[in-house]
Amino acid sequence: MFEELYQVIQERKQQGPDGSYTRYLMENGEDSILRKIGEEALEVIFAAKSEGNIRLVEETADLIYHLFVLLSFKDIQLTQVKDELRNRHNRKS
Repeated sequence: MFEELYQVIQERKQQGPDGSYTRYLMENGEDSILRKIGEEALEVIFAAKSEGNIRLVEETADLIYHLFVLLSFKDIQLTQVKDELRNRHNRKS
């Protein structure tokens, strides 16, 4: 699912339809994307502290989406993040 989501974000970055939220974020630039990541990170914290697991899952999904938008905006492939995680795991093994 992560790869599928990232691919949709990439497509919307290139030729998103009018009204696409992803396209809106891309057009408004890095500061707009970073602001959303900050908001979503806080919402994850609040959900974890007092809003229950369902809300935590919802907010985590929002945060992951916005992180993927940032990666796409910066032309960073999802495989680069996977490779970094794999390298960190292998160093600790």
